[in-house]
Amino acid sequence: MDRIELFADGACLGNPGPGGWAYLLRKPGKEKLWGGRDRYTTNNRMELIAVIKGLEVLKSPRVVHVVTDSRYVIDGMTSWIANWKAQGRMDKSGSKPVKNIELWQKLDELCQKHEVTWEWTKGHAGHPENERVDQEASKQALVAKAPREGTNQALD
Repeated sequence: MDRIELFADGACLGNPGPGGWAYLLRKPGKEKLWGGRDRYTTNNRMELIAVIKGLEVLKSPRVVHVVTDSRYVIDGMTSWIANWKAQGRMDKSGSKPVKNIELWQKLDELCQKHEVTWEWTKGHAGHPENERVDQEASKQALVAKAPREGTNQALD
């Protein structure tokens, strides 16, 4: 089975604010860069959505190596999620649901379909693929910020 590399990043102009996400999927001889946006979101949501969208396009179970600069995503999937599941998807206090629970549940579901490994890379440190997805996510956030054609929205 081919190993797939998934590089993912999210960006937000303000937190919350207009946001963008991007992923780069790579397998031997082929790669795909894709991105999207949300007009009002958080950086953490964009980081999660980037990985989710990348995994969603895989049609069959794969070995996937995810590379991201998000400690939130890495720590969530390699450490925190076991506690969340044991505590009924509640935070440490046990009194509130984990933030972004619907995204964590979707990511967890997707990871059950694939054999996923995780790697953290420092953001803005010259990692070529991380720089590519960062640029695309940032571009998507700028598009999300722009006024929609036909509206009277002013630029910030």
